[in-house]
Amino acid sequence: MVLFLGSTIGNFDGTAGVKFLSRLREILREGDSLLLGTDLRKPIATLTAAYDDPLGVTAAFNRNLLVRINRELDADFDIEQFEHLAIFDDQNHNIEMHLRARMDQTVTIAKAGLCFRIPRGETIWTETSHKYSQSELVEIAQRTGFRWQGQWIDEEWAFAENLWIAR
Repeated sequence: MVLFLGSTIGNFDGTAGVKFLSRLREILREGDSLLLGTDLRKPIATLTAAYDDPLGVTAAFNRNLLVRINRELDADFDIEQFEHLAIFDDQNHNIEMHLRARMDQTVTIAKAGLCFRIPRGETIWTETSHKYSQSELVEIAQRTGFRWQGQWIDEEWAFAENLWIAR
């Protein structure tokens, strides 16, 4: 059994997630199983509250990407001049996290040999988290060489562990 328990698969774009699961299936034998954690679709207000929480925890987590780039790659992002955005993409059932520049900036990332301009209003897309439906999970299982066997749902958080069997 392979355990992939968090909802990390939702951070892949659709093509990459399917490719990863297909490659995983290639290394399994028929009858082997995969327990796959997935975040399920939920109301937009619930997603927005989770990804743009009033305490600013998610915003701090998101801005920490720039903090780390500054520290580890000798960059000079002005972190306070970026605002956190959580944007729902209804067509693809994704929630995206962005950092939007509050002012024009010229940024140098010394260890990467880069210098570039970020205009006011430009966003840096930092994360995507796909939210799945049960029918989508069944279809992806079939497309990647698995048989969907079952699902256990945490109703409070709309999160599912899915049991797939290699066919």
